[in-house]
Amino acid sequence: MQNLLIAISLGLSAFIGQALPPADVEPQQEQVQTPAYAKWGKIAMKETKAKYPNADIIDYLHEGSRKNGDSEVEMFKLWLKQDNKEFGVYVNIEYKPETEEVTSITFKETDR
Repeated sequence: MQNLLIAISLGLSAFIGQALPPADVEPQQEQVQTPAYAKWGKIAMKETKAKYPNADIIDYLHEGSRKNGDSEVEMFKLWLKQDNKEFGVYVNIEYKPETEEVTSITFKETDR
């Protein structure tokens, strides 16, 4: 019986030692990477707010990117609310990838 208690005690000590990190070790923070389109999303929101100053942006979606000749286009859909009306705005930001110079920003409203 004494051998059984020693074996259980040793097994429990080993289990506890593995389950808990040492007291002097800080838990690792999960690193979240900023998506590549984040810069363009901020521009999309800023320009949409300038075009629709009385509306609130209530949702945001990055719909992807595509090449357009020697340019790239980042595509977003923002959902806005103004007074009692809600509507979507597609925002396309075209830019030169080597310089990140914006060449055009287009807006298209939708009710969906």
